[in-house]
Amino acid sequence: MKINKSIQYKGTSPLVNMGPIRLRQPLPIEGLENVDPFLLLHHYGPYEISEFNNPFDLGPHPHRGFEPITLLFKGAQFHRDSLGNEMIVKAGGVQWTTAGRGIIHAEAPTKEFVKKGGTLEGIQLWLNLPAKDKMMAPNYQHLEHAQIPKVYSNDKKVQLNIIAGKQQHESGLIQTQTDVNVFTAKASKGGKIEIQISESHQSLIYLLEGEVLVNASEILKKGAHQMITFNHDGNTIEFEAKKESVILILSGIPIKEKVTQYGPFVMNTQTEILEAMRDYQQGKMGYLY
Repeated sequence: MKINKSIQYKGTSPLVNMGPIRLRQPLPIEGLENVDPFLLLHHYGPYEISEFNNPFDLGPHPHRGFEPITLLFKGAQFHRDSLGNEMIVKAGGVQWTTAGRGIIHAEAPTKEFVKKGGTLEGIQLWLNLPAKDKMMAPNYQHLEHAQIPKVYSNDKKVQLNIIAGKQQHESGLIQTQTDVNVFTAKASKGGKIEIQISESHQSLIYLLEGEVLVNASEILKKGAHQMITFNHDGNTIEFEAKKESVILILSGIPIKEKVTQYGPFVMNTQTEILEAMRDYQQGKMGYLY
């Protein structure tokens, strides 16, 4: 029986500063620390990149204890890491890094993209790992847009991209450590779709572009309220695009463990954070120059 999930929280996506980068941060925000297992959601861009303006150049930095994920909507980024991976992520593509016990990576618009100029826009998502997996071997997964399974609404006006998890007859190709769904959608005006989400999942919907009516009751509009989280009830989320829209849909089984974070490290205790800092300084997470 189809029952829409009830809305728990409706929030904005305020601009924040991260060094030279100005981006939107709907999560965490005052009153909403996380949507377990999702710890952080950054919406960066759209930036007009050129040889004279390139704010999104993130040099080598470490991570431990979670999965930093990049979903690229516009432009092209170059990823490199201490495992030896070097990949160009293009619009519609995904880079999914499992930091585990430690990885160092860097990402920036490609030199060719900077020279030519263009628009860069993406989502950076931090997905927590349970305590038992925080010290697993690091890993990197890459998907191009053409590789991502897709589901279409009955009216064919909504394309749902299945990056991780399952929807209808399609399963995402990303191998995950916990039960999660990571979907993106592009909807034409008037497009409607119903998405199946387990009652056991924490879930949210975030609007990057456009305007959508969620569960026939709440409007998300760029520049106003852009994120909704849902209660543990019902088994569907539906939306209708009031204009051409781009949407992110996330859900996952809550880990329900204590989170201790310091900068790029997400662990369970302060002692583990200190160990992460020491291991990074001693080169145990590898090297990247």
